Amino acid sequence: MREKVRKMFYHAYENYMSHAFPHDELKPLSRSFTDSLSELGNLKLEHLPQNYNGTALTLIESLSSLVILGNYTEFERAVLWLSENLTFDVDARVNLFECNIRVLGGLVSAHILATDSTNRLVQGSYKNQLLILAEDLGRRFLPAFDTPTGLPYAWINLKYGVMKNETTETSTSGCGSLILEMGALSRLTGDPRYESAALRALRKLWSMRSSLNLLGTTLDMETGEWIEHSSGIGAGVDSFYEYLFKAHILFGKEDFWRMFHSAYLAVQKYFRHGPWYHEADMRTGKATYWQLTSLQAFWPGLQVLVGDIAAANSSHREFVHVWKKFGVLPERYLLDHQMLHPTEKYYPLRPELAESTFYLYQATKDPWYIEVGETIVNSLNSYTKVEGGFASIRDVTTMQTEDHMHSFFLAETCKYLYLLFDDSFLVDRNYIFTTEGHPLPVLSAWHERLPEIYIPSNWTYVKDMVNNWLRALAMSLMIKVITSVSVMNSVELTRLAVDEDHVAWLVTVGYGWSYETLIHHDIPS
Repeated sequence: MREKVRKMFYHAYENYMSHAFPHDELKPLSRSFTDSLSELGNLKLEHLPQNYNGTALTLIESLSSLVILGNYTEFERAVLWLSENLTFDVDARVNLFECNIRVLGGLVSAHILATDSTNRLVQGSYKNQLLILAEDLGRRFLPAFDTPTGLPYAWINLKYGVMKNETTETSTSGCGSLILEMGALSRLTGDPRYESAALRALRKLWSMRSSLNLLGTTLDMETGEWIEHSSGIGAGVDSFYEYLFKAHILFGKEDFWRMFHSAYLAVQKYFRHGPWYHEADMRTGKATYWQLTSLQAFWPGLQVLVGDIAAANSSHREFVHVWKKFGVLPERYLLDHQMLHPTEKYYPLRPELAESTFYLYQATKDPWYIEVGETIVNSLNSYTKVEGGFASIRDVTTMQTEDHMHSFFLAETCKYLYLLFDDSFLVDRNYIFTTEGHPLPVLSAWHERLPEIYIPSNWTYVKDMVNNWLRALAMSLMIKVITSVSVMNSVELTRLAVDEDHVAWLVTVGYGWSYETLIHHDIPS
């Protein structure tokens, strides 16, 4: 299966390099190209950049995948080409969010991989060129954040900044999913402006939550008013939740954990219906749309990171059921009618189900997830593979193909499938993956120093820290309790423990004991 995925990757990559490079993405049916990064912001294709050959988007997106597949030679060749040829000084209007997760994230991740001595990459010839490019791009992002609210514009011209009469409408994901890439850029360059801009936007967004700790989908970044109050875990909001928790892992800020914890409990309370997640009004919690969207399939993977494995498995199995029903995962499926959405029947080679399958296998080692991976690989080869690469599906009822291969097919879909069958890249390494599948190492140097008050000089501090930890653990257990099908008794509560060492902690929390109880009383068997 690993070799099947390797062949998939190279069939897509080599066709891109032959027929589309250095343009952004491959059109596999016509064996041509699209400069999608700029065309996305100019759907009428008017006034496109002159003498513009794209940003080599798919090559940038492929860099970390090449390393994971062990192809250091091609990685080095790609890095050197980008170092000598890529420029962002172009009159191109781009989506800030997409450019951040695809281009900035791809460059920052590849820079870290290129400077990792254990990878033996680009010896002697690499002098931080990718980081220089990433910093240049990051500087071009900053004018988007120069707003009364600190929330960024959704669109930015790489050469001229914010255009006159630019739209003020943006999404929760667009404002709240910038902290990993821009935070990493600040840590690598020592320039705090990128992280500060992303953090200010994230905190402003969180301040706009409802009394139920829910956020809407779209908003006006200039006024800070919500436009669309219906919300869920899918398009427009998805990566906001993902980045709160992953930013906590990467940077160690307790603020991120507190925000995520409140948001996660709200999702479980107001969106979840059995194994499904519907949408609800952020103000009332009342259900609005009962639909599955393919982007929601990332959620079980996030739940694995949180440790909510049972809930992750429950939802994942429903997504797999829908995949098997159609052969791929349709963009939108109406749960209340058990039917496809009449206009959104497409499948653009999305990676989210493969991603969650990878995470669940890592957590459980259940061979069933390997079988799911085989099903996904076989479906992709049966329905989407064409002579010129891999094509999106226009209609899952007919499997009619569409002339587009998104860059995330190489950045994520192939990567997560490969890691499912061969995780050797992760041995003795600790990474988080961005929402575009780019690995960033978890480094203690990137974590904030604890305030002096938390550095114990006597046992009083230890007692306070333990009590705080017990309260936090009790809160995390609430997630498991409120999402379980039945009410658990104290014996079942202890079975949630990962091992015997944790049973005592769980019983302690279950009985509301404190640090003093631990010291002065025996734990009941």
